Amino acid sequence: MGLKIIGTGCGLPGKIVTNNDLAAIMDTSDEWISQRTGIRQRRILSGSETLLELSAEAAAGALQDAGASPEEIDLLIVTTVGGDYKTPSMSCLLAGELGINCITLDINMACCGFVYALNAANAYLGADMAKKILIVSAEALSRLTDWTDRSTCVLFGDAAAAVVLEQADSAPVFSMELRGKDGWEHLHAARGTDNCPFNDFENNGFLRMDGQDIYKFAVSSITARIHEILNTCSLSIDDIDTVLLHQANLRIIKGAVTRFGSPEKFPHNIENYGNTSSASVPLLLHETKDRFRPGDKLILCAFGAGLASAACLLKW
Repeated sequence: MGLKIIGTGCGLPGKIVTNNDLAAIMDTSDEWISQRTGIRQRRILSGSETLLELSAEAAAGALQDAGASPEEIDLLIVTTVGGDYKTPSMSCLLAGELGINCITLDINMACCGFVYALNAANAYLGADMAKKILIVSAEALSRLTDWTDRSTCVLFGDAAAAVVLEQADSAPVFSMELRGKDGWEHLHAARGTDNCPFNDFENNGFLRMDGQDIYKFAVSSITARIHEILNTCSLSIDDIDTVLLHQANLRIIKGAVTRFGSPEKFPHNIENYGNTSSASVPLLLHETKDRFRPGDKLILCAFGAGLASAACLLKW
């Protein structure tokens, strides 16, 4: 027993922030950002917009695309590093918004969240504990970003993307690694300072990243995860139709492409959205699905905080 994707959707903030917009409020330029990252613009939650609204829009689009009703969903998984509330969870709130009464789960695995959600969904479907599953990856990295730090704030954007899954004969193949204590400090956001009188913890809670260390980790982990998938399945990159990478930096994507060739198999949309954490892979999937044909072999690969990396081979 395996899974197949039968519907996709996305939800995007209304506000587009270009590199020139950022250059107007900090010491940077469109050239500086685009040459180093490939990013030209990103979407940012603004005004009264909420991440729940984006999530509901993405979910509704995926359900419509799948021709499924909310009542058919047996499991709702939301991947996010932080919703609109610390509690209740995003999945609980989204279930209420959609009128879904089922098991709900939140997964916080940052940029790898969507692939981790696929892994969990595959277990539920394989155990016949669910017939249809809705995964929504929703991220608002603008809330974690230090907007006085031009090395990080130019990288991230906000977005939500969703897929509907159902049981299928073709089982996906996963490759996952967690380095744990080895290097997690290179990409993290600590909890913010509280007012408990019994501790002396102080931190603003902003995202911190060591760019060079993460670049090396990203390229090496992409290479390792894809090679493991190919070796497990006795395939070569020539047998793969499309590779959807986490959209963190165009340099990282190009670095991975040089190790495999076939750049046409590695689409990207980072120029329009920046790094949207766990939403980036399903958002890219949603935008490129018209190129897929039944039976196509896809590899989805992500890397990020943890330090974690994860890949999945599935059949369209």
